[in-house]
Amino acid sequence: MSLLPHHDGSALYVPEQEPALGDVVDVFVRVPAGADVRQVHVRTTGDGEPRFTEAVVDRTDGGDVWWRVPVEARNPVSNYRFMLTGSRGYRWLNAAGLVHHDVPDNGDFKLVTHAPPPAWARDAVIYQIFPDRFARSAAAEGRELPDWAIPCDWDTPVIGRGPETPRQFYGGDLDGVTGRLDHLDRLGVNTVYLTPIFPARSNHRYDAASFDTVDPLLGGDAALARLADAVRARGWRLLGDITSNHTGDAHEWFTRAASDSSAPERELYYFDEVSGDYESWNGVRSLPKLNWGSAELRRRFATADDSLLRRWLRPPYGLDGWRVDVANMTGRRGADAYTHEVAALLREVVVRTRADALLMAEHGHDHTGDLDRNGWHGTMNYVGFTDPVWSWLRHGDQPVPNFLGTPGGVVRRDADAVLATMNAYRSLISWRSYTHSWQLLGSHDSARIRTVVGDAARQEVAAGLLATMPGTPMIFAGDELGLTGTNGEGSRTPMPWHRPESWDASTFAAYRALVALRRAEPALRHGGLRWLHADADTLVFLREAPTGTVLVLARRAAGEPLRLAGLRPAENLYGGAPALRPDADGAVTLPADGPTFQAWRLT
Repeated sequence: MSLLPHHDGSALYVPEQEPALGDVVDVFVRVPAGADVRQVHVRTTGDGEPRFTEAVVDRTDGGDVWWRVPVEARNPVSNYRFMLTGSRGYRWLNAAGLVHHDVPDNGDFKLVTHAPPPAWARDAVIYQIFPDRFARSAAAEGRELPDWAIPCDWDTPVIGRGPETPRQFYGGDLDGVTGRLDHLDRLGVNTVYLTPIFPARSNHRYDAASFDTVDPLLGGDAALARLADAVRARGWRLLGDITSNHTGDAHEWFTRAASDSSAPERELYYFDEVSGDYESWNGVRSLPKLNWGSAELRRRFATADDSLLRRWLRPPYGLDGWRVDVANMTGRRGADAYTHEVAALLREVVVRTRADALLMAEHGHDHTGDLDRNGWHGTMNYVGFTDPVWSWLRHGDQPVPNFLGTPGGVVRRDADAVLATMNAYRSLISWRSYTHSWQLLGSHDSARIRTVVGDAARQEVAAGLLATMPGTPMIFAGDELGLTGTNGEGSRTPMPWHRPESWDASTFAAYRALVALRRAEPALRHGGLRWLHADADTLVFLREAPTGTVLVLARRAAGEPLRLAGLRPAENLYGGAPALRPDADGAVTLPADGPTFQAWRLT
């Protein structure tokens, strides 16, 4: 184990997790015995001006020296870093790590005084459902289909690309979801996230034709109320999906705006008053872009008492929050820059309507500038988790497209690059935003993790990281069965309920055990993150909390046995490896086989 000083935003290092503006809180930095550190200062930048405060030794524990220093939460987001002085001068310790050169403030640690996300979110395990492909109730058989739909049998292959892709209709509905909650219970998840459920002219329903009712093809409003009741009866949470960036071109707002240039709905969109043309999402004409410069849009979408944002959070539906589609583009268009303003508005409305509601943003790339602004509680962390895990574990020579469509697709990288990527994005947001963001191995918008990694063994390693790293794990329905898919549309695979023999039983067992591990170990939900080792094929880290410490080993391939000094004895929690016992030199030896995922609890 390298002798590196450490700090993160977890409770071990920042005991006061929810400071109020103006509070002075103690923060701690941990310096291993033998490190060249003689003096510690904290550097803050309250009101924009750097200040230094000297730290004092609080205690010595197991050879580590814990330094303590007060930091004032002077601003809504207050930066701080540590200056560690030794025999060869000083080094900085910020959220990106230990450096020997001066660095900008944006990588500093952060105290956040905005109201925190709901308490339940840190303990959530999210299960994402694409309703058309999850399960079909008996009532679905008698429904008349719209003209856009191409009816499909449950075994009809999904067309991954082409004009028919959004028109394939399998008929999954909300009562079908309700009827399959026992499967979710066996898996161990406790939060259900539904992709859009409003009427539309596609199977994905991101082109909403209305926000006022649940699509009758899904069973209508009553089916959502039944599902919500069933979810609540199990003590779980239910999340919806809203499109704040656009509507569909069949939406009543847009049809009025397009047919009458004097209609009040005209200002809700971006129309060229000369040509009559309009702005749309990425040029897709069926998805006209909303103009958040419009006060009327803000009223209809959010602030009115009967707004769509409020209605579905209230009984009898009682959604526990929203995932916001294309949050990165919402309010951004040319010179218009309303994104942070809109995020704060939606957060205010959601929390006023339901104090314990969650507001989660979709970002496919760099989300760091949009968090910690009293808006989104967190993001779907594609760039800081999904992409690096894929690049480390991807298998074979077949090109795999990534979420953003980057030329060349997913590249293959070693663990040092994976770790650098994760740290780069983590270091630019607060610990709170990082731990409340969703970590995912894939979604309805990406390739399936099984296709990326190629086999069950590597998928288990990926799922192990999902279950043990900070952040909220999100599982896309079917990943736990080993389903495959090469891109987002192709991954929207019907669940093979009627073909249980096709399930990968070992993958389901691994997911079930890993979810149980996360829910059983407080350190995996609330602990810090300390990296111990990375080589091309290996990642080792600790999740540390006041309640205990979990050691994690992830290997993508077999290698040499790894010896780490300074660890206490440990009992295996997952993976079946022997207990760890320090040898005469005080080192433990981690298994060399691979691919493998192992976890131990330090005793």
